[in-house]
Amino acid sequence: MGVSNCSTTLSKQYGVTNPLSLAGPMEADIQRTKELEKFLVGAGLYESAEEAAKREVVLCQLKQIVKDWVKDLTRLRGYSAQMVEDANAVILTFGSYRLGVHGPGADIDTLCVGPSYVNREDDFFFVLHNILAEREEVTELQPVPDAHVPVMKFKFDGILIDLLYASISLLVVPDDLDISSESVLCNVDEPTVRSLNGCRVADKILKHVPNIEFFRTTLRCLKFWAKQRGVYSNVTGFLGGVNWALLVARVCQLYPNAVPSMLVSRFFRVYTQWRWPNPVMLCEIEDKEFGFSVWDPRKNPWDRTHQMPIITPAYPCMNSSYNVSASTLRVMTEQFDFGNNICQEIELNKARWTALFEKYPFFESYKNYLQVDIVAADADDLLVWRGWVESRLRQLTLMVKSITY
Repeated sequence: MGVSNCSTTLSKQYGVTNPLSLAGPMEADIQRTKELEKFLVGAGLYESAEEAAKREVVLCQLKQIVKDWVKDLTRLRGYSAQMVEDANAVILTFGSYRLGVHGPGADIDTLCVGPSYVNREDDFFFVLHNILAEREEVTELQPVPDAHVPVMKFKFDGILIDLLYASISLLVVPDDLDISSESVLCNVDEPTVRSLNGCRVADKILKHVPNIEFFRTTLRCLKFWAKQRGVYSNVTGFLGGVNWALLVARVCQLYPNAVPSMLVSRFFRVYTQWRWPNPVMLCEIEDKEFGFSVWDPRKNPWDRTHQMPIITPAYPCMNSSYNVSASTLRVMTEQFDFGNNICQEIELNKARWTALFEKYPFFESYKNYLQVDIVAADADDLLVWRGWVESRLRQLTLMVKSITY
Protein backbone atom coordinates (compact mmCIF):
# COMPACT_ATOMS: atom_id res chain seq x y z
CA MET A 1 0.00 0.00 0.00
CA GLY A 2 0.94 3.64 -0.22
CA VAL A 3 1.57 6.00 -3.10
CA SER A 4 5.12 7.11 -2.38
CA ASN A 5 6.44 5.98 -5.78
CA CYS A 6 3.69 7.62 -7.83
CA SER A 7 6.00 10.19 -9.46
CA THR A 8 7.73 7.65 -11.74
CA THR A 9 6.40 8.11 -15.26
CA LEU A 10 5.93 5.00 -17.37
CA SER A 11 6.02 5.29 -21.14
CA LYS A 12 6.41 1.60 -22.07
CA GLN A 13 3.29 0.37 -23.86
CA TYR A 14 1.28 -2.22 -21.97
CA GLY A 15 -1.52 -4.01 -23.78
CA VAL A 16 -2.82 -4.10 -27.34
CA THR A 17 -3.25 -0.32 -27.81
CA ASN A 18 -1.51 2.89 -26.81
CA PRO A 19 -2.48 4.27 -23.38
CA LEU A 20 -5.42 6.69 -23.23
CA SER A 21 -3.42 9.00 -20.96
CA LEU A 22 0.09 9.14 -19.50
CA ALA A 23 -0.97 11.72 -16.91
CA GLY A 24 0.25 11.14 -13.39
CA PRO A 25 -1.52 12.15 -10.17
CA MET A 26 -2.19 15.65 -8.88
CA GLU A 27 -1.95 16.34 -5.16
CA ALA A 28 -5.74 15.85 -4.85
CA ASP A 29 -5.46 12.37 -6.46
CA ILE A 30 -2.79 11.34 -3.95
CA GLN A 31 -5.00 12.56 -1.10
CA ARG A 32 -8.05 10.72 -2.47
CA THR A 33 -5.96 7.54 -2.80
CA LYS A 34 -4.93 7.80 0.87
CA GLU A 35 -8.59 8.21 1.83
CA LEU A 36 -9.54 5.20 -0.33
CA GLU A 37 -6.82 3.02 1.23
CA LYS A 38 -7.95 4.10 4.71
CA PHE A 39 -11.54 3.15 3.77
CA LEU A 40 -10.45 -0.30 2.50
CA VAL A 41 -8.56 -0.99 5.74
CA GLY A 42 -11.56 0.15 7.79
CA ALA A 43 -13.85 -2.11 5.73
CA GLY A 44 -11.74 -5.10 6.88
CA LEU A 45 -10.40 -6.05 3.44
CA TYR A 46 -6.87 -6.87 4.66
CA GLU A 47 -6.06 -9.98 6.67
CA SER A 48 -4.06 -9.89 9.90
CA ALA A 49 -0.40 -10.94 10.12
CA GLU A 50 -1.54 -13.97 12.20
CA GLU A 51 -3.95 -15.17 9.50
CA ALA A 52 -1.32 -14.64 6.78
CA ALA A 53 1.16 -16.74 8.80
CA LYS A 54 -1.45 -19.45 9.37
CA ARG A 55 -2.11 -19.67 5.61
CA GLU A 56 1.62 -20.18 5.00
CA VAL A 57 1.69 -23.01 7.56
CA VAL A 58 -1.36 -24.69 5.98
CA LEU A 59 0.19 -24.49 2.49
CA CYS A 60 3.44 -26.02 3.82
CA GLN A 61 1.53 -28.92 5.37
CA LEU A 62 -0.47 -29.45 2.19
CA LYS A 63 2.75 -29.52 0.15
CA GLN A 64 4.13 -32.25 2.41
CA ILE A 65 0.92 -34.31 2.19
CA VAL A 66 0.94 -34.36 -1.64
CA LYS A 67 4.67 -35.15 -1.77
CA ASP A 68 4.15 -38.16 0.52
CA TRP A 69 1.07 -39.21 -1.49
CA VAL A 70 3.01 -39.26 -4.78
CA LYS A 71 5.96 -41.10 -3.20
CA ASP A 72 3.61 -43.79 -1.81
CA LEU A 73 1.92 -44.22 -5.21
CA THR A 74 5.33 -44.45 -6.93
CA ARG A 75 6.39 -47.18 -4.49
CA LEU A 76 3.09 -49.07 -4.94
CA ARG A 77 3.47 -48.97 -8.73
CA GLY A 78 6.79 -50.79 -8.47
CA TYR A 79 9.11 -48.01 -9.63
CA SER A 80 12.79 -48.12 -8.63
CA ALA A 81 14.07 -46.84 -5.28
CA GLN A 82 15.65 -43.87 -7.11
CA MET A 83 12.30 -42.99 -8.73
CA VAL A 84 10.56 -43.18 -5.34
CA GLU A 85 13.18 -40.83 -3.90
CA ASP A 86 12.79 -38.36 -6.81
CA ALA A 87 8.96 -38.62 -6.93
CA ASN A 88 7.34 -35.25 -6.36
CA ALA A 89 4.21 -33.10 -6.63
CA VAL A 90 4.05 -29.34 -6.20
CA ILE A 91 1.34 -27.10 -4.78
CA LEU A 92 0.82 -23.76 -6.54
CA THR A 93 -1.70 -21.07 -5.69
CA PHE A 94 -3.85 -19.07 -8.10
CA GLY A 95 -6.79 -16.66 -7.94
CA SER A 96 -6.91 -13.84 -5.38
CA TYR A 97 -4.18 -15.42 -3.22
CA ARG A 98 -1.63 -15.55 -6.06
CA LEU A 99 -2.64 -12.05 -7.20
CA GLY A 100 -2.14 -10.78 -3.64
CA VAL A 101 -5.68 -9.41 -3.19
CA HIS A 102 -7.29 -11.97 -0.87
CA GLY A 103 -9.06 -10.78 2.26
CA PRO A 104 -9.70 -12.29 5.69
CA GLY A 105 -11.50 -15.65 5.55
CA ALA A 106 -11.04 -15.99 1.78
CA ASP A 107 -10.38 -19.44 0.39
CA ILE A 108 -7.01 -20.35 -1.14
CA ASP A 109 -7.26 -21.60 -4.72
CA THR A 110 -4.57 -24.26 -5.04
CA LEU A 111 -3.34 -26.51 -7.82
CA CYS A 112 -1.49 -29.77 -7.27
CA VAL A 113 0.77 -30.63 -10.22
CA GLY A 114 1.79 -34.30 -10.31
CA PRO A 115 3.67 -36.64 -12.64
CA SER A 116 2.22 -38.37 -15.72
CA TYR A 117 1.54 -41.69 -13.95
CA VAL A 118 -0.62 -40.17 -11.17
CA ASN A 119 -4.15 -39.60 -12.47
CA ARG A 120 -7.10 -37.46 -11.41
CA GLU A 121 -9.89 -40.06 -11.22
CA ASP A 122 -8.41 -42.82 -9.03
CA ASP A 123 -5.30 -41.30 -7.47
CA PHE A 124 -6.53 -37.76 -6.72
CA PHE A 125 -10.28 -38.16 -6.14
CA PHE A 126 -9.96 -41.55 -4.39
CA VAL A 127 -6.52 -42.11 -2.82
CA LEU A 128 -5.67 -38.49 -1.89
CA HIS A 129 -9.30 -37.88 -0.90
CA ASN A 130 -9.09 -40.76 1.61
CA ILE A 131 -5.74 -39.51 2.97
CA LEU A 132 -7.26 -36.05 3.56
CA ALA A 133 -10.44 -37.54 5.07
CA GLU A 134 -8.36 -39.30 7.74
CA ARG A 135 -6.59 -36.12 8.90
CA GLU A 136 -8.15 -34.36 11.87
CA GLU A 137 -7.24 -30.88 10.53
CA VAL A 138 -9.37 -31.54 7.43
CA THR A 139 -13.11 -30.85 7.69
CA GLU A 140 -15.99 -30.37 5.23
CA LEU A 141 -14.22 -32.42 2.55
CA GLN A 142 -16.25 -32.15 -0.64
CA PRO A 143 -15.09 -33.67 -3.95
CA VAL A 144 -16.68 -32.21 -7.11
CA PRO A 145 -15.19 -34.42 -9.86
CA ASP A 146 -17.72 -33.50 -12.56
CA ALA A 147 -17.43 -29.70 -12.27
CA HIS A 148 -16.24 -27.71 -15.33
CA VAL A 149 -12.89 -27.63 -13.52
CA PRO A 150 -12.77 -30.75 -11.24
CA VAL A 151 -12.05 -29.71 -7.65
CA MET A 152 -11.80 -30.94 -4.05
CA LYS A 153 -13.05 -28.40 -1.51
CA PHE A 154 -12.23 -28.61 2.20
CA LYS A 155 -11.17 -26.70 5.28
CA PHE A 156 -7.65 -27.32 6.54
CA ASP A 157 -7.25 -26.11 10.11
CA GLY A 158 -10.15 -23.73 9.46
CA ILE A 159 -8.71 -22.32 6.20
CA LEU A 160 -10.89 -22.89 3.11
CA ILE A 161 -9.03 -24.69 0.31
CA ASP A 162 -10.10 -25.36 -3.29
CA LEU A 163 -7.70 -27.99 -4.63
CA LEU A 164 -7.38 -28.82 -8.36
CA TYR A 165 -5.16 -31.49 -9.90
CA ALA A 166 -3.10 -31.49 -13.09
CA SER A 167 -1.04 -34.46 -14.25
CA ILE A 168 1.65 -33.25 -16.69
CA SER A 169 3.77 -35.31 -19.06
CA LEU A 170 6.87 -35.49 -16.84
CA LEU A 171 7.98 -38.49 -14.79
CA VAL A 172 9.46 -36.17 -12.16
CA VAL A 173 7.91 -32.77 -11.37
CA PRO A 174 10.65 -30.33 -10.30
CA ASP A 175 10.11 -28.12 -7.23
CA ASP A 176 10.90 -25.06 -9.38
CA LEU A 177 8.41 -26.00 -12.12
CA ASP A 178 7.90 -23.08 -14.53
CA ILE A 179 4.12 -23.06 -14.84
CA SER A 180 4.23 -20.21 -17.38
CA SER A 181 6.17 -22.36 -19.87
CA GLU A 182 3.92 -23.75 -22.61
CA SER A 183 5.74 -27.10 -22.34
CA VAL A 184 3.45 -27.96 -19.36
CA LEU A 185 0.58 -28.17 -21.88
CA CYS A 186 2.18 -31.01 -23.89
CA ASN A 187 -0.06 -34.10 -24.15
CA VAL A 188 -2.65 -33.03 -21.57
CA ASP A 189 -6.46 -33.04 -21.77
CA GLU A 190 -8.90 -30.09 -21.61
CA PRO A 191 -9.72 -30.35 -17.85
CA THR A 192 -5.96 -30.32 -17.15
CA VAL A 193 -5.49 -27.20 -19.31
CA ARG A 194 -8.33 -25.49 -17.44
CA SER A 195 -6.73 -26.51 -14.11
CA LEU A 196 -3.28 -25.24 -15.14
CA ASN A 197 -4.63 -21.99 -16.54
CA GLY A 198 -5.55 -20.47 -13.17
CA CYS A 199 -1.87 -20.10 -12.23
CA ARG A 200 -0.77 -19.20 -15.76
CA VAL A 201 -3.39 -16.45 -16.07
CA ALA A 202 -2.57 -14.92 -12.64
CA ASP A 203 1.13 -14.70 -13.54
CA LYS A 204 0.39 -13.14 -16.93
CA ILE A 205 -1.92 -10.53 -15.37
CA LEU A 206 0.83 -9.42 -12.95
CA LYS A 207 3.31 -9.32 -15.85
CA HIS A 208 1.02 -7.13 -17.98
CA VAL A 209 0.26 -4.33 -15.49
CA PRO A 210 2.52 -1.25 -15.09
CA ASN A 211 2.38 -1.07 -11.27
CA ILE A 212 1.45 -4.21 -9.33
CA GLU A 213 0.70 -2.42 -6.01
CA PHE A 214 -1.66 0.09 -7.65
CA PHE A 215 -3.33 -2.77 -9.54
CA ARG A 216 -3.86 -4.67 -6.27
CA THR A 217 -5.38 -1.75 -4.40
CA THR A 218 -7.69 -0.95 -7.33
CA LEU A 219 -8.75 -4.60 -7.70
CA ARG A 220 -9.48 -4.95 -3.96
CA CYS A 221 -11.64 -1.88 -4.24
CA LEU A 222 -13.56 -3.03 -7.36
CA LYS A 223 -14.15 -6.56 -6.02
CA PHE A 224 -15.59 -5.11 -2.81
CA TRP A 225 -17.71 -2.69 -4.87
CA ALA A 226 -19.03 -5.54 -7.07
CA LYS A 227 -20.01 -7.60 -4.01
CA GLN A 228 -21.76 -4.61 -2.43
CA ARG A 229 -23.65 -3.88 -5.68
CA GLY A 230 -24.71 -7.52 -6.26
CA VAL A 231 -22.73 -8.12 -9.47
CA TYR A 232 -20.02 -10.46 -8.13
CA SER A 233 -21.00 -14.00 -9.13
CA ASN A 234 -19.76 -16.13 -11.99
CA VAL A 235 -22.40 -18.79 -11.39
CA THR A 236 -25.39 -16.48 -11.87
CA GLY A 237 -24.07 -14.76 -14.99
CA PHE A 238 -22.18 -11.81 -13.50
CA LEU A 239 -18.38 -11.66 -13.04
CA GLY A 240 -16.05 -13.58 -10.72
CA GLY A 241 -12.57 -12.79 -9.39
CA VAL A 242 -10.55 -13.41 -12.55
CA ASN A 243 -12.98 -11.32 -14.67
CA TRP A 244 -12.68 -8.32 -12.36
CA ALA A 245 -8.88 -8.75 -12.30
CA LEU A 246 -8.71 -8.65 -16.11
CA LEU A 247 -11.00 -5.59 -16.36
CA VAL A 248 -8.92 -3.71 -13.76
CA ALA A 249 -5.63 -4.77 -15.41
CA ARG A 250 -6.81 -3.34 -18.75
CA VAL A 251 -7.60 0.01 -17.13
CA CYS A 252 -4.12 -0.01 -15.50
CA GLN A 253 -2.65 -0.47 -19.01
CA LEU A 254 -4.72 2.42 -20.41
CA TYR A 255 -3.62 4.78 -17.58
CA PRO A 256 -0.11 3.51 -16.70
CA ASN A 257 0.83 6.45 -14.42
CA ALA A 258 -2.47 6.72 -12.54
CA VAL A 259 -2.77 6.06 -8.80
CA PRO A 260 -5.64 3.90 -7.38
CA SER A 261 -8.19 6.70 -6.84
CA MET A 262 -7.72 7.72 -10.50
CA LEU A 263 -7.86 4.08 -11.66
CA VAL A 264 -11.17 3.44 -9.85
CA SER A 265 -12.70 6.51 -11.46
CA ARG A 266 -11.28 5.64 -14.93
CA PHE A 267 -12.54 2.07 -14.53
CA PHE A 268 -16.15 3.28 -14.48
CA ARG A 269 -15.50 5.83 -17.21
CA VAL A 270 -14.01 3.20 -19.53
CA TYR A 271 -16.64 0.48 -18.99
CA THR A 272 -19.69 2.77 -19.17
CA GLN A 273 -18.47 3.61 -22.69
CA TRP A 274 -17.17 0.17 -23.72
CA ARG A 275 -18.84 -1.16 -26.85
CA TRP A 276 -19.58 -4.77 -26.04
CA PRO A 277 -19.09 -7.37 -27.48
CA ASN A 278 -15.69 -5.85 -28.38
CA PRO A 279 -13.34 -8.01 -26.26
CA VAL A 280 -11.22 -6.82 -23.33
CA MET A 281 -7.70 -8.20 -23.91
CA LEU A 282 -4.39 -7.62 -22.09
CA CYS A 283 -2.31 -8.94 -24.99
CA GLU A 284 -2.71 -10.32 -28.50
CA ILE A 285 -4.29 -13.77 -28.78
CA GLU A 286 -1.66 -16.32 -29.82
CA ASP A 287 -2.53 -19.64 -31.40
CA LYS A 288 0.15 -22.23 -30.67
CA GLU A 289 0.66 -25.70 -32.14
CA PHE A 290 -0.81 -27.60 -29.18
CA GLY A 291 -4.22 -27.96 -30.82
CA PHE A 292 -6.34 -26.31 -28.11
CA SER A 293 -9.18 -24.06 -29.18
CA VAL A 294 -8.63 -20.33 -28.57
CA TRP A 295 -11.29 -17.63 -28.51
CA ASP A 296 -11.94 -16.59 -32.11
CA PRO A 297 -15.42 -15.44 -33.20
CA ARG A 298 -14.31 -15.57 -36.86
CA LYS A 299 -13.75 -19.33 -36.62
CA ASN A 300 -15.99 -20.48 -33.75
CA PRO A 301 -19.72 -19.76 -34.09
CA TRP A 302 -20.19 -20.25 -30.32
CA ASP A 303 -17.76 -17.39 -29.59
CA ARG A 304 -19.99 -15.02 -31.59
CA THR A 305 -22.77 -15.45 -29.00
CA HIS A 306 -20.64 -14.08 -26.13
CA GLN A 307 -22.09 -10.86 -24.72
CA MET A 308 -19.13 -9.53 -22.73
CA PRO A 309 -15.87 -11.20 -23.83
CA ILE A 310 -13.03 -10.81 -21.29
CA ILE A 311 -10.13 -12.80 -22.69
CA THR A 312 -7.55 -14.61 -20.55
CA PRO A 313 -3.94 -13.65 -21.45
CA ALA A 314 -2.34 -17.13 -21.23
CA TYR A 315 -2.50 -19.69 -24.06
CA PRO A 316 -5.04 -21.10 -24.81
CA CYS A 317 -6.75 -17.69 -24.57
CA MET A 318 -10.41 -18.17 -23.59
CA ASN A 319 -13.37 -15.96 -22.81
CA SER A 320 -13.49 -15.99 -19.01
CA SER A 321 -16.99 -14.44 -18.90
CA TYR A 322 -19.02 -16.78 -21.13
CA ASN A 323 -21.77 -16.96 -18.46
CA VAL A 324 -22.75 -13.31 -18.99
CA SER A 325 -26.16 -12.91 -20.66
CA ALA A 326 -27.87 -9.88 -22.21
CA SER A 327 -29.82 -9.34 -18.97
CA THR A 328 -26.83 -9.56 -16.59
CA LEU A 329 -24.79 -7.31 -18.91
CA ARG A 330 -27.60 -4.74 -18.73
CA VAL A 331 -27.56 -4.88 -14.91
CA MET A 332 -23.75 -4.47 -14.82
CA THR A 333 -23.86 -1.54 -17.25
CA GLU A 334 -26.40 0.19 -14.95
CA GLN A 335 -24.03 -0.38 -12.02
CA PHE A 336 -21.04 0.99 -13.98
CA ASP A 337 -23.16 4.12 -14.61
CA PHE A 338 -23.88 4.33 -10.88
CA GLY A 339 -20.14 4.03 -10.11
CA ASN A 340 -19.22 6.60 -12.75
CA ASN A 341 -21.67 9.18 -11.35
CA ILE A 342 -20.45 8.70 -7.76
CA CYS A 343 -16.77 8.95 -8.81
CA GLN A 344 -17.47 12.23 -10.62
CA GLU A 345 -19.02 13.56 -7.41
CA ILE A 346 -16.03 12.33 -5.36
CA GLU A 347 -13.67 14.20 -7.73
CA LEU A 348 -15.76 17.37 -7.24
CA ASN A 349 -15.62 16.83 -3.44
CA LYS A 350 -19.41 16.40 -3.40
CA ALA A 351 -19.31 12.79 -2.13
CA ARG A 352 -17.12 10.48 -0.02
CA TRP A 353 -15.88 6.98 -0.86
CA THR A 354 -18.57 5.45 1.37
CA ALA A 355 -21.20 6.52 -1.20
CA LEU A 356 -19.61 4.31 -3.86
CA PHE A 357 -19.89 1.20 -1.67
CA GLU A 358 -23.51 1.48 -0.58
CA LYS A 359 -25.14 -1.95 -0.58
CA TYR A 360 -27.52 -2.54 -3.49
CA PRO A 361 -31.15 -2.70 -2.19
CA PHE A 362 -31.92 -6.05 -3.84
CA PHE A 363 -35.20 -6.89 -2.10
CA GLU A 364 -36.56 -3.39 -2.64
CA SER A 365 -35.60 -3.50 -6.32
CA TYR A 366 -37.02 -6.94 -7.16
CA LYS A 367 -40.45 -8.26 -6.19
CA ASN A 368 -39.74 -11.61 -7.87
CA TYR A 369 -36.61 -13.69 -7.42
CA LEU A 370 -35.59 -17.34 -7.37
CA GLN A 371 -34.24 -18.87 -4.16
CA VAL A 372 -32.58 -22.29 -4.19
CA ASP A 373 -32.76 -24.23 -0.91
CA ILE A 374 -30.47 -27.25 -0.57
CA VAL A 375 -31.63 -29.91 1.92
CA ALA A 376 -30.07 -33.25 2.88
CA ALA A 377 -30.36 -35.97 5.54
CA ASP A 378 -27.06 -35.17 7.28
CA ALA A 379 -24.01 -32.91 7.10
CA ASP A 380 -21.94 -35.28 4.92
CA ASP A 381 -24.77 -35.73 2.41
CA LEU A 382 -25.34 -31.97 2.39
CA LEU A 383 -21.72 -31.31 1.37
CA VAL A 384 -21.86 -33.69 -1.58
CA TRP A 385 -25.36 -32.62 -2.65
CA ARG A 386 -24.52 -28.93 -2.28
CA GLY A 387 -21.41 -29.37 -4.42
CA TRP A 388 -23.43 -31.06 -7.16
CA VAL A 389 -26.20 -28.43 -7.07
CA GLU A 390 -23.69 -25.55 -7.16
CA SER A 391 -21.96 -27.10 -10.17
CA ARG A 392 -25.35 -27.11 -11.97
CA LEU A 393 -26.56 -23.61 -11.04
CA ARG A 394 -24.97 -22.19 -14.18
CA GLN A 395 -27.09 -24.48 -16.38
CA LEU A 396 -30.21 -23.62 -14.38
CA THR A 397 -29.58 -19.90 -14.87
CA LEU A 398 -29.07 -20.39 -18.62
CA MET A 399 -32.25 -22.48 -18.91
CA VAL A 400 -34.33 -19.92 -17.01
CA LYS A 401 -33.03 -17.22 -19.34
CA SER A 402 -33.71 -19.27 -22.48
CA ILE A 403 -37.37 -19.90 -21.61
CA THR A 404 -38.22 -16.46 -20.20
CA TYR A 405 -36.72 -14.34 -23.00
